Amino acid sequence: MIVEIIIGVVALIIILIIITNIKSKNKLNFAILKIDEAESNLDVLLLRKMDLLERTIPIVKKELKLDDFLTELSFMTEADLNHFQMNDMLRSQYNELFKTLDENDKLFKSEALNHILRDLNDNEEAIVGSIKYYNDNVVIFNHLVTSFPSKIVAFFKHYKKKDFYNDEDKEMYEIINQ
Repeated sequence: MIVEIIIGVVALIIILIIITNIKSKNKLNFAILKIDEAESNLDVLLLRKMDLLERTIPIVKKELKLDDFLTELSFMTEADLNHFQMNDMLRSQYNELFKTLDENDKLFKSEALNHILRDLNDNEEAIVGSIKYYNDNVVIFNHLVTSFPSKIVAFFKHYKKKDFYNDEDKEMYEIINQ
């Protein structure tokens, strides 16, 4: 009788462990899926930003009679950089464009440039939203990777904590989402 109870308890514990691990695996897979979706959206948005910035080059060069402008864009290919590096480089070029615009008010007379700037602004807002979505899902994933029982599944699947897009926001995201 006692042996049967012990066997039943052990079987119940094994079943609970299996169910818990399946749920943890599903949560991890869902988080990975959402992170992949965010990365895919960011790919599209960053390429769009690069295209829009490239379209400003001939306009600014012509208006200001410059030989070179936003030169880093011409040497960059998406294969050279990861998401984080591409975002940082494009942000730098974006800031350089607006610094040039602030110094040269006559550039705002160009309707073509104003149209590109509106598109850039809309694209920038979409990038900010996608980065927030990515960071929110990285918080969830990193929490799963470091907490029991999903930590066990993460260990066997070789999942590691993922990086955030904005290092300065990392602490804020972790505090908010804990």
